[in-house]
Amino acid sequence: MAKNSSGEMPFLDHLEELRWRIVWSLGALVVGLFIGFWLVVKFEFVRLLQAPIAPFLNSKLVYTSPADPFTITLNAAIIVGIIIASPVIIYHVWAFLSPALHRHEKKVVIPVIGGAVALFAGGVAMAYFFVLPMILKFLMTFQSASLEPMITASGYFGMVMTLALTFGAAFELPVLIFALAALGLVTPTMLSKFRPYAFVLSFVGSAVVTPGDIFLATMALTVPLYLLYEVSVILARIVFRKRQASRLAETPIEGLA
Repeated sequence: MAKNSSGEMPFLDHLEELRWRIVWSLGALVVGLFIGFWLVVKFEFVRLLQAPIAPFLNSKLVYTSPADPFTITLNAAIIVGIIIASPVIIYHVWAFLSPALHRHEKKVVIPVIGGAVALFAGGVAMAYFFVLPMILKFLMTFQSASLEPMITASGYFGMVMTLALTFGAAFELPVLIFALAALGLVTPTMLSKFRPYAFVLSFVGSAVVTPGDIFLATMALTVPLYLLYEVSVILARIVFRKRQASRLAETPIEGLA
């Protein structure tokens, strides 16, 4: 893209670059969707996802619409496809934004991306291996002597995917606060003053985003979310100290300027 005499790209060229980066990102998403669909079918992701509820069922999950099996498979494929395409999408977002960032801000990008992926995976793993079995054990044994469960596939898989995506997204909190602190938009002092309200907001936010009215899921998200906030405060302090040290190092000493 051409730049003017000041080294800046004209506005229309910015729009053209943005358009092509969106096109490449959408193309990567489409390719990721096809690969994700193949993986879901090939490795029987549906069977893997229903493993936590299988011990509580006397038969297979049922479906009430002919399209349910395909819809469930497609929804799982979309999630896998987004994960597959995410490196390409993140690259194009980074390539578009990087010219506007300062050098110290660019250094933050790689740790933020790596931390975001790791924390998202950790949130999904916690939802699948810990929270989901705990919820199912309680719900599927409640009034079990009087009621016979007939769980639909769409209802169960909808709960599983919502729970996994909710925990994955919620676990991004430290990355968000780390990035804001690195950019100087929040400080450790601000975060420390906000601490008395953090637990209440964690509980309210968890109650809003967790599927249904499952109190166990709300509490299972509230506790780690608040702990992640405390981790975020520590990260913000580290970043703040490094920013202060960097500013002192870049400040010219009086008499030598």
